[in-house]
Amino acid sequence: MLSFTTRCRDTVFRWGERTYVMGVINVSPDSFSSDGLSNIESALARAKRFIDEGADIIDIGGESTRPDSKAVSVEEELRRVIPVIEVLAREIAVPISIDTYKSAVASRALEVGANIVNDIWGFKKDPGMVKIASDAKIPVIITSNQRGAPCKDIMPEIISDLRSKIRLAEDSGIIAENIIIDPGIGFGKTLEQNLEIIRRLTELKSLGKPILLGTSRKSLIGGVLGLPPDQRLEGTAATVAIGIANGADIIRVHDVEQMVRVCLMSDAIIRRKE
Repeated sequence: MLSFTTRCRDTVFRWGERTYVMGVINVSPDSFSSDGLSNIESALARAKRFIDEGADIIDIGGESTRPDSKAVSVEEELRRVIPVIEVLAREIAVPISIDTYKSAVASRALEVGANIVNDIWGFKKDPGMVKIASDAKIPVIITSNQRGAPCKDIMPEIISDLRSKIRLAEDSGIIAENIIIDPGIGFGKTLEQNLEIIRRLTELKSLGKPILLGTSRKSLIGGVLGLPPDQRLEGTAATVAIGIANGADIIRVHDVEQMVRVCLMSDAIIRRKE
């Protein structure tokens, strides 16, 4: 069990005590889950609702991460996310995460109120991200992403990949307690590999870092159940509960109210203290 805490804004994450919930707010029009918002008012309303429902972190993303999505320019991503983060930073008390792999976007987002960097490429796309996180002394989520480099033996690959990124982060001055790891469900993995990651998630504990699990509405659920994104609630709940049993510390979800309940029930079983 992890024995340290991570401070972010006025929040202290006490790893191992409970599962934390990250609520997803997409401000990209082509979000894979069809939940993209197009204006600041809608984003603020959703963030406040997520917090009322129990979210501990709000994650803002301005570029779709689905496999066939088109990359957007730095300027367009800034146009989408910065006005939203500026307003949220004034209106909500929980930490705000910026979901980007571009250092220029991360830097500006931190300037206007973001508190966490969530890099789905784990420094691969933009090495400048390491310095941004190090200088800002904020938590960073490092993802193992196999897009464009498929592999056969998935768990050893993920562990090796994350171990090297952790070493890079710490050698670059990122505080050890500020590093969170994500196995990258859906990023260059097959259906069977995604299922295997959840089944073997506990193996990531060897890295000594909090684990974020992002399965919400993803294609592995559609692959098993044959359902579109807006009908994957129960499938998401199953992956969340099993993920918590196998060591997840944070879950990243679109359906906050329902998944908070899943976390509470799972924690009551897995983390219950006498």
